Amino acid sequence: MRFMSLIRVNESTMPEGGPSPELMEDMGKLIDEMTKAGVLLDTAGLRPSAEATRVHLSGGKMSVTDGPFAEAKEMIGGYAIVQAKSKEEAIEWTKRFLAVHGDEWDITCEVRQVEEPELP
Repeated sequence: MRFMSLIRVNESTMPEGGPSPELMEDMGKLIDEMTKAGVLLDTAGLRPSAEATRVHLSGGKMSVTDGPFAEAKEMIGGYAIVQAKSKEEAIEWTKRFLAVHGDEWDITCEVRQVEEPELP
């Protein structure tokens, strides 16, 4: 089963300067461990919302809005796609990911199973 973890951050409370070199080193070790275990399929951080664009369709009308988005307190700051035997296993890997960040970060990860197409 594949799961996507959507990493939600509050950009206004992120540590100034972003991730520390120590966090990046610890994250690299975890990513390496997950890759060697065959669990991690893909992961990446996303650029700040100030550089984002939203495309919205409502009632047949399209609108395009450039960031930053003042009304949003929480933004998707990254993602991870993992291959796990169960949702519980995916959640355990997500907990390890969050623990690496330490006390200065305020992060929420939404773990959702990827819909797999039925084979004929």
